[in-house]
Amino acid sequence: MTRRRTALITDAEASQDAQLRSRQIRYASMMGIRVVFLIVAGVLVSVQAPMLWLWLPLCVAGMVFLPWMAVLIANDRPPKEKHRLGSVLRGRRGARDAEETTDRQVTGGTPERRAIPADEHRVIDAEP
Repeated sequence: MTRRRTALITDAEASQDAQLRSRQIRYASMMGIRVVFLIVAGVLVSVQAPMLWLWLPLCVAGMVFLPWMAVLIANDRPPKEKHRLGSVLRGRRGARDAEETTDRQVTGGTPERRAIPADEHRVIDAEP
């Protein structure tokens, strides 16, 4: 009988709907910041603010580059777990910690090493 590799629910990626909603929120917030830049630039021009030569190009740069960045961020998806450095390091550290803990429990603290695969988890299933 072959064993299927099971996944913990905490290891599951966010659903496509949740990812899309997150990207929509980021896009809308960046476009809101762009509107703020537009309003600030209009106010600065209308009140003839000091150092207008500095503030106006900064506002225009924000209004030009924010939509470009917003589209890039909105079309990007989160990295897969296997490509993230944290998951690789966590997997190595978790396996090493599990081995050391098991060694201390089994042998009373002696340096005997026992291999415990880091990716196997106990699964409790209601179906037979």
